[in-house]
Amino acid sequence: MSEQDLTAKLERLQAILTDWGRVAVAFSGGTDSAFLLKAAHDLLGNNAIALTAVSCTLPKREREDAQAFCQREGVRQILVDPHELDLEEFRSNPPDRCYYCKRGTFSLFRKTAAELGFAIVADGSNADDVGDYRPGMRAAAELSVQSPLRDAGLTKADIRELSRRWGLPTWDKPSAACLASRVAYGEEITAEKMRRIDEAEAFLQDLGFRQARVRVHGDLARIETAPEAFALLLSRREEVTAKCKALGFAYVTMDLTGYRTGSMNETLSFNFR
Repeated sequence: MSEQDLTAKLERLQAILTDWGRVAVAFSGGTDSAFLLKAAHDLLGNNAIALTAVSCTLPKREREDAQAFCQREGVRQILVDPHELDLEEFRSNPPDRCYYCKRGTFSLFRKTAAELGFAIVADGSNADDVGDYRPGMRAAAELSVQSPLRDAGLTKADIRELSRRWGLPTWDKPSAACLASRVAYGEEITAEKMRRIDEAEAFLQDLGFRQARVRVHGDLARIETAPEAFALLLSRREEVTAKCKALGFAYVTMDLTGYRTGSMNETLSFNFR
């Protein structure tokens, strides 16, 4: 990426935000939405707020990180619970589960934002998300949720670089995702499963794993981590196994392919776009 291109993309983003004047940012605490929230708040001040969905599908540490970021930046943050598990379409965990979740969450965001006098809700989708399997983007489009990072042409690499320059603690934050994405399609999503996954992944983080996923297939926990962390995982095999079994998993395995986003989608033989 050239410096000129990066500057032009940032200026496009700032022009979009300035033109809006007021915006409610769908803020998860991740790299993309944190960058968008910072950019919006720096330009618009109190005319930029954060809307954060909190439920059993959000890792506890992600919620804490999101709240800490808003406190650090002086941003008004509104916490809302979309109650995803009340939706049978979500709870039954079909491949387009994310669509039903995002439709409910974005509807709640739009309602909350309108009550506070904000006509525009924006999410952190970036230019790299185009073409990926993301049913949630369909819900965003249907509910007119804006994606200014994507519209400005900002990629994940661009966002990380600008976040680094701005001194944001999220600049190199590993990618995160809803805990429901760890459960094999077709298996019911429950609050108890979310708790087990959250605790297991927090345990791995405490052991020094920067990026790890605990994928659930019935009573089997499939651990994904970067290949360079395989040795660490094997060296802590007994502790990890004991922790996972204490959480209710009968079997604990290591995925030899290593960590990758959306690995559950590898089993899909059809397209829900």
